[in-house]
Amino acid sequence: MLRTPHWYDSHVAKFPLFASPFSSHNGSSCTVASPVLDMGLKLIKQVSGSNQQGIAKTQDCVKHRTANVYGQRAQERVLEDEAPQMSETSPSWKTFPGQAFPLGVSEVDSGTNFAIFSQHATAVTLCLSLPERLGRVDGGMMEFSLDRNVNKTGDIWHICIKDLPRSNVLYGYRMDGPRGWHEGHRFDSRVVLIDPYAKLVDGRRFFGDSSKKFSKFLGTYDFDSLPFAWGDNYKLPNIPEKDLVIYEMNVRAFTASESSGLDPDIRGSYLGVIEKIPHLQELGINAVELLPVFEFDEFEFQRRPNPRDHMINTWGYSTINFFAPMSRYASDGGGPLKASQEFKQMVKALHGAGIEVILDVVYNHTNEADDANPYTTSFRGIDNKVYYMLDLNNNGQLLNFSGCGNTLNCNHPVVMELVIDSLRHWVTEYHVDGFRFDLASVLCRGSDGSPLSAPPVIRAIAKDSILSRCKIISEPWDCGGLYLVGRFPNWDRWAEWNGKYRDDLRRFIKGDSGMKGSFATRVSGSADLYKVNKRKPYHSVNFVIAHDGFTLYDLVSYNFKHNDANGEGGNDGSNDNLSWNCGYEGETDDSTVKAIRSRQMKNFHLALMISQGTPMMLMGDEYGHSRNGNNNSYGHDAAINHFQWGLLEARNSNHFRFFKEVIKFRQTHRVFGRDTFLEKNDVTWHEDNWHNYESKFLAFT
Repeated sequence: MLRTPHWYDSHVAKFPLFASPFSSHNGSSCTVASPVLDMGLKLIKQVSGSNQQGIAKTQDCVKHRTANVYGQRAQERVLEDEAPQMSETSPSWKTFPGQAFPLGVSEVDSGTNFAIFSQHATAVTLCLSLPERLGRVDGGMMEFSLDRNVNKTGDIWHICIKDLPRSNVLYGYRMDGPRGWHEGHRFDSRVVLIDPYAKLVDGRRFFGDSSKKFSKFLGTYDFDSLPFAWGDNYKLPNIPEKDLVIYEMNVRAFTASESSGLDPDIRGSYLGVIEKIPHLQELGINAVELLPVFEFDEFEFQRRPNPRDHMINTWGYSTINFFAPMSRYASDGGGPLKASQEFKQMVKALHGAGIEVILDVVYNHTNEADDANPYTTSFRGIDNKVYYMLDLNNNGQLLNFSGCGNTLNCNHPVVMELVIDSLRHWVTEYHVDGFRFDLASVLCRGSDGSPLSAPPVIRAIAKDSILSRCKIISEPWDCGGLYLVGRFPNWDRWAEWNGKYRDDLRRFIKGDSGMKGSFATRVSGSADLYKVNKRKPYHSVNFVIAHDGFTLYDLVSYNFKHNDANGEGGNDGSNDNLSWNCGYEGETDDSTVKAIRSRQMKNFHLALMISQGTPMMLMGDEYGHSRNGNNNSYGHDAAINHFQWGLLEARNSNHFRFFKEVIKFRQTHRVFGRDTFLEKNDVTWHEDNWHNYESKFLAFT
């Protein structure tokens, strides 16, 4: 659904054009640095001369990239039992220049390597907070100032530190650089920034813990844990796209309610999803599309007084980091490492049940908001001019095609590489099966916001060998009006959320005139949109309901949105819902109205499941979940969004039974999931009244 332009909303082989901007090491960059401790608070690097052996090792590591990156185990390296004790008179840490690859944190022969990109920074400081067992109990951070003549290769800043702990280290960076706002720079050396390539992010431990509302988020790493045990008999489901039935769901909302019957420690967690897999199996779906599970800050609306400062972001369309799983979806406040492990457990369990995992990913914007009320955590302070689209003809202001204040500059070579590396990480480390790209038309814009006919990042995703087994689905519009349904650049790989399917089905089933032909076209696979080149019917992801907008129950119960609880005076959310309340606005005891609503919900579900293409339904529609007419409920961590297991039980014998049996009907009769478009001899339309504007009857074989 095309989002209204409020920044609150929805929240929503390497590509050959990329040429590495990094130059090779030279002698000066391999000078060994020897830091000294200054009152236990700040480490200032001092150059002590060259070390030819260190130079050779560093150059060899750069040439061959032989690093033990997070999640990849090379030869074990044991940390000395007697680690240096941090105090005001602690001995200095031995450092080396480090290497430019890989970005993020990695283990190399010399120690722990840190590497971060910034083209425009003039000063970079690595900030570390060590475990308490090393005596760091004052809450302070050690700081290593990087020398641009020693610790910089091209646009990559890097340093290697010997004998750091292999886990439980928090880290970030301070960056300084040009202050020319009109040129697009937003450097602020006071802010400790998250590494864009951090594989784990630590912050508050419990979702919605208001006592930690202003917690600082920092990167962390883990080289101690053994590789996750996927098991000898583990295998990927590899379900053909033509056979998919997708279930859009929110990890937290699925089991957060007490009605889930789960132990409080696992409600709203990855482990909670595992406990409810039997429900998904009974329903009959074979793929879950998870609302964002990248790290986000649920308290972002409460950082300053505003009309929405009572809200908690439960949908997650406000990414802090593109590699780290949402840490507060770990059980019992377990933190980032536990979140990573339990996410893998969830994926393994879903795969074992024959259910694929598709992630809803948000590469169109980040959590850092706009220039009026920025929330600087990472990209803005590292290199705003590279990471975001700017209007350099208007005082360097951020362009806003996301409706959320900023727009990620995805077709810049460095940002494109970040996106691709992130996607590969989720496939190789977490074994996910696909991605749905929020507001994907943003990824079809150049650095100045102009539409591109062949966007490099879209092509790179389609052609990447690691991503080749993945389902890739676009939401083919953005908040700048770039509506690409049926026209999204695809390389015969990309599927699309079919917004025209949603609109035409809603109009026909609620009784609008003149919609019979359009309804027939949508049910037949939308050949008018997708029968191009080698595209298939399953490239149309058909849906009537999604997370944003009315639930299925509300679609047949409300003519108007009721969003007062959101705090924006009803100005948020779409006004074009194409809904019909069946004769009464909202809840009623009228048995006639209730019967029509029940039948209409079944009509929508049946039409969806017999349509050519890939069907997608929303969590909760299988029992008739209501949000009380709120069509933009992103900020409510309450029953309005939480799956109500008691209602499922109460409606099990009628509504739920119908929904699961229709899905079973689709799965049993493969004629509904063709991989070619219908031809004249494939379908008989029992119809000779196509041009009657008032005709609302349709039958076919």
